[in-house]
Amino acid sequence: MNPVVEKVTRRISERSKDTRAAYLARVMAAASEGPARGTLSCSNLAHGFAACGSDDKTALSAGVVPNIAIVSAYNDMLSAHQPFETYPAMIREAAAKQGAVAQFAGGVPAMCDGVTQGQDGMDLSLFSRDVIALSTAIALSHNMFDAVLCLGICDKIVPGLLIGALSFGQLPVVFVPAGPMVSGLGNKEKARIREEYAVGKIGRDELLAAESAAYHAPGTCTFYGTANTNQMLMEFLGLQLPGGSFVNPGTQLRDHLTVEAVNTVLLKTDLGDDYVPLAKIVDEKAIVNGIVGLLATGGSTNHTIHLVAIAAAAGIQIDWQDFSDLSDVIPQLTRVYPNGTADVNHFHAAGGLGFVLSDMLNSGLLHEDVNTILGFGLRNFCKEPHIESDKLVWKDPQPESLDEEIIRPCTRPFKPEGGLRLVAGNLGRAIVKVSAVDEEHHAVEAPAKVFQSQQAFVDAFNNGELEQDFVAVLSCQGPRANGMPELHKLTPYLGVLQNRGFKVALVTDGRMSGASGKILAAIQVTPEAMCGGIIAKIQDGDRVTVDAVNGVLSVSDADNIQSREAVLLEAPQQGMGRELFGAFRERAGSAESGASLFGGI
Repeated sequence: MNPVVEKVTRRISERSKDTRAAYLARVMAAASEGPARGTLSCSNLAHGFAACGSDDKTALSAGVVPNIAIVSAYNDMLSAHQPFETYPAMIREAAAKQGAVAQFAGGVPAMCDGVTQGQDGMDLSLFSRDVIALSTAIALSHNMFDAVLCLGICDKIVPGLLIGALSFGQLPVVFVPAGPMVSGLGNKEKARIREEYAVGKIGRDELLAAESAAYHAPGTCTFYGTANTNQMLMEFLGLQLPGGSFVNPGTQLRDHLTVEAVNTVLLKTDLGDDYVPLAKIVDEKAIVNGIVGLLATGGSTNHTIHLVAIAAAAGIQIDWQDFSDLSDVIPQLTRVYPNGTADVNHFHAAGGLGFVLSDMLNSGLLHEDVNTILGFGLRNFCKEPHIESDKLVWKDPQPESLDEEIIRPCTRPFKPEGGLRLVAGNLGRAIVKVSAVDEEHHAVEAPAKVFQSQQAFVDAFNNGELEQDFVAVLSCQGPRANGMPELHKLTPYLGVLQNRGFKVALVTDGRMSGASGKILAAIQVTPEAMCGGIIAKIQDGDRVTVDAVNGVLSVSDADNIQSREAVLLEAPQQGMGRELFGAFRERAGSAESGASLFGGI
C-alpha cells in the first residue's frame, strides 16, 4: 500500500474518531430495532400499503419479505434523468420475481447546470444538493423499508441522495445510473465553436446548432464533468454495480444492470444472512478511495466540496490538505474532456473504470479491504458486465489499455501526480484543477482586474479592455453571497485571451466544476468575501499570484489591502425562487467544509 495513502487514511481516521463513533452508534441503534415496519402501528402500516395490490399487502403485512424504497430523480426535461421513467416498473417486476416488494418512496428534484449556466437559476444549484438530501430523508422517513435504490446521475443529485441516505445508514443502499448519451459533436470542436462565438465570428444560430449536435439524446452529457465524476465515485465507493456507469440508456445491458441492482440490494438486507448496511460501506478507507479516484481520473472540482459533505454525513472529517497530499502521489491515468479530446464513451471502450481500478489496486493506490455492495473487497469491482444468451455475465477487465491516448497504467501515467492542487496564502485557500492546463500556464503573476459579475467581464472583453496580462478577480460568489454558482461564462473569453498570448488567470470564491478547462483558475476561495475574505478588498492593479507549482495564492502589499473597506456586492436575493433560500445562504458552511447547511451532522 502506498505509504502516503496509508498516512492520510490514518490521519482522517484519527481526526474523525469521535464523530465517526457517534454516527455509527446512531445508525446501529436504528438497525437494532429490526425490520422497519415492525415498529409501525396497524394504522401506520395500512396507510403505508393502501395503494398496493393484494399480494404486496399480504407480503408487507407479514413483515418477513424485504421492501425496497425507490428514490428517483426522474424528470423528462433533462436528458440524464429522462431514462429513469421506466425504471420503477422494471424494479417492481424484478423484486416480485425475488418474492420482494418495491415501492416508489419519493422523488427528488434534479436541476441541470447546463440549462441554468449563466442564468439566475444557477444561484439555486449548489443548494439543490441539500434539498435533495432533505427530500431523500423525507422519502425514507415512512420507515417502511428494508433497502434503498437511489436513481440519480448528475451534479448535485448523487451527492444529495447519498447524504440523505447516510442518515438511514442502517439500510443497504445501491445506486442505479442511467448512463451517458451516445457520442455527438466532439468536445474539442464544441469548444472551438464556443470561442468563435465569443469573438463574434459566428452567430447564435451556428452556436445553437453545434450545442444541439453535442447534447442530442437521452443520457448524461459525455464530457467528464461532475455528472460522470459522480458515476466514477459510486463505483470507487463500492455502491454501484461495476462497469455500469457508462453503459448507454435504452440498451439491453442497461436493463440487465438495473435488474441486477435489485437482486444485489435484496441480498444485503437484515432479513438475510449477508447484511451490509450503507454505514459499513462508506467508511474512512472508502472515502480515501473516492478521493484517489477523483485525482487519478481528473474529475470535477465540485467533489472537493461534495466529498467533504458526504464524508461529514458519515461522521468522517476530511479537508483540502488531504486532497493535496494524495494528489502528490496519485498519477493521472486518464484524459477525458476537458482534460483531453475523448468523451466517456471512448473512455469506456478503451478499458474504462474496470481497467483503472484493477491497475490502481495492483499498484497499491487503493484500499482493497473495504465493504461493497458485492461483498468484502474492492477487487470485486474489477469486472465488466456483458450479455451472453440474454443473461448478464461478468468478465475480467481488459489487461491493457486499448487506447493509451485515453487511459494509461500507473507505470506510464500522463502525469506523475493528480490533477488537483491546493493553493494558499494571504488570499486564503483555494483549489486549482491543473489536469487540463498546460504546464506553461501553471503559475501566473499579474495585475488584478476586478469584476462584480460575469456579464461585467464579458462587457469588458467586448469593449477591448482586456488585451493584457491580468488576473480576473470575481468575489461575492460564495455560498453565503449568492449560493456559489458556477462561472463558466468566463471560460471561452479567457481562452481567447490566452490564445492571443496573454497571461491570464481567475481568482474567485465561486465554482467552476469539472469543465474548468485550460485556464488557470483558483476557485472556491475560502474565506469567501461575505465571511471576511480579503478577496473582497482587492482593487484593479494589485499584483496577484496564482502558483499551482508551489501552492501559492497571494496578493502583494496585503497589509495595506487588509486595511481597506471591503466591497461586498449585494447579490440578488429575490426572483427565480431565491427568496426561499435565505436561510440556506445564512447557514451555509465554507467550501472547504462542504458548503452545507448540515455542518458535521
